[in-house]
Amino acid sequence: MLDQKLSVAFYGHTRQYHNIKAEIDAEIKAVLESGQYVMGPVGKRFEQELAAFHGTKYAIGVGNGTDAIWLALEALGVGEGDEVITHTNTFFATAEAIWLRRATPVFVDCDPKTKCIDPTKIEAAITPKTKAIIPVHLYGQCADMKAIKKIADKHKLFVIEDNAQGIASAGDGFKVGELSDAVATSFIIQKNLGCFGDGGAIVTNNSEVDRIVRKLRNHGSEKRSCHSIGYNSRLDDLQAGILSAKLKHIDEWSDQRRAWAARYTKGLSGVKNLTLPYETPGYRHVYHLYVVETKNPALRDSFLKFLHDEGIDAKCHYDIAIHKQEGYPWGRPARIVGSVANSEYNAAACISLPMFPELTAEEVDYTIAKVLEWDGRTK
Repeated sequence: MLDQKLSVAFYGHTRQYHNIKAEIDAEIKAVLESGQYVMGPVGKRFEQELAAFHGTKYAIGVGNGTDAIWLALEALGVGEGDEVITHTNTFFATAEAIWLRRATPVFVDCDPKTKCIDPTKIEAAITPKTKAIIPVHLYGQCADMKAIKKIADKHKLFVIEDNAQGIASAGDGFKVGELSDAVATSFIIQKNLGCFGDGGAIVTNNSEVDRIVRKLRNHGSEKRSCHSIGYNSRLDDLQAGILSAKLKHIDEWSDQRRAWAARYTKGLSGVKNLTLPYETPGYRHVYHLYVVETKNPALRDSFLKFLHDEGIDAKCHYDIAIHKQEGYPWGRPARIVGSVANSEYNAAACISLPMFPELTAEEVDYTIAKVLEWDGRTK
């Protein structure tokens, strides 16, 4: 069969829906018939389920993952004149949320293996203005939260985990949310736990973060008809119902992602022109993305074209580092501390192979075969 050309999609949204269609449809029907579509009982139930899943005291549904980051920053008092340390080889929204608070993002390099923030680069970036660190659990692998927590405690800094890509991941002896002040996540459809539109959440053990975010997300209101300045950033009950149905499957889906990743890694173990993903020993990487890097960045675009020509919908995440975006820093403050060569290399060399639980063995093996074919032709 592998000599036949296949079409391998990057996303499996419709397959996933059809696999649990009855569960999702039942949730949607229940919400529609309830007549309570925003901040109703289904949304509240999902928040309780999400907190229980993370082992935290609180979960607050919000409009999207970007809102989750800046609402967490605001709840912790981070604002104009403050600095927030993060890294630059990630999605733009991480830095955007810092700018939305009129704070200054301070970029340090990523770890060359994990691509998450390099803890050894953080302390050199700390100044009297530093207020927080935002590690991103990039591609589905936890950052080194033990080292980050140690630095944060030493310098009395807040930690907000950007966990848009890492739900159901874990570190060696710690869970997401255990070593931070708040966790921000996204539920846009592409995520491992995705709704049918936009959505996000904050999970936390901090009662003040919970209280403030609940107030801010609903026009500054803690009781009906009483408002202060806030925002409109609420996870609606339809999306919460869909997420509730999916949350029951997230561990098995994560296990399947890990199984496909292991199959990719085994099948591609002999490649000479690519670096394969690294999984920190003892960690649970959930492979939101399976990202390879061309050892020569100049080969990346031709490799991507080859895969597309062979019917494989590979993509690049994120091929322009934040500090290389056109017009940086968009008239707002920003700092880069030290070399960010690892981040720049990651952006220039990365390719994401198809990765979702509903892939078939035939599709994975076809992708492996085509990658090996390209590697064999390439000097």
